[in-house]
Amino acid sequence: MASVEKLPMLQEGYEKLTAELKLLREERPRIVDAIEEARAHGDLSENAEYHAAKERQGQVEATIADLEDKISRAHIIDPTTLSGDRIVFGATVTLLDDDEKPVRYQIVGQAEADAKRGRISYNSPLGRALIGRKVDDEIEVTVPAGDKFYLVQKIEFI
Repeated sequence: MASVEKLPMLQEGYEKLTAELKLLREERPRIVDAIEEARAHGDLSENAEYHAAKERQGQVEATIADLEDKISRAHIIDPTTLSGDRIVFGATVTLLDDDEKPVRYQIVGQAEADAKRGRISYNSPLGRALIGRKVDDEIEVTVPAGDKFYLVQKIEFI
């Protein structure tokens, strides 16, 4: 029997997914109404409103199924309960880049990832390279812009 892989995320990411799921479930009846209204216009073969509503229904149902799957596999992690000297999911890491300029990232789940806010997914190239590292470790990451080098300066659990 295959085991179900847990999906690590912060509480914020879990709440974001559940809020999105709630909105999509609320949209379902409106889509059904739009399909019924379009169906009332007659010939379905050339009915753009009907085809658009059916397409939207398919998109919403697929997204709902995906969100339900992610929520059912969610493993919520509170970074403040973590400790240690290695980088793990939820850790906030200060790195020195090639120019000795500090950059700070928190390792988060895909739902919370937002590079502009300093939050990178544990599945991103940099996130994967950081997991398991310690202070003073040097890291090389290949990104679309080329190879980047970092030095782990500080690990925090905040």
